[in-house]
Amino acid sequence: MMIVGVIFACLVLVVLAFLLPRLSRHPQNGAQRTLGFGSRAGSKAPGVLGRLFSKPFRSSSRALGRSGSAGRRARGRMPF
Repeated sequence: MMIVGVIFACLVLVVLAFLLPRLSRHPQNGAQRTLGFGSRAGSKAPGVLGRLFSKPFRSSSRALGRSGSAGRRARGRMPF
């Protein structure tokens, strides 16, 4: 279920970043901050488990960042 949510958030963020590049930063930062809380909570587990529990949140946060920047970059390349 979390995977579907992250994919949906990435798609929404790409569209928002393409249509409204400046206004897309706040939702992107909010989503990354939320995933950061999960990553920090997961990393509290001892040893290898901490890395395993926090990894999905880190990679999801990175995916959100990439999709937002891709939308803004595509908008910047438009000829008009």
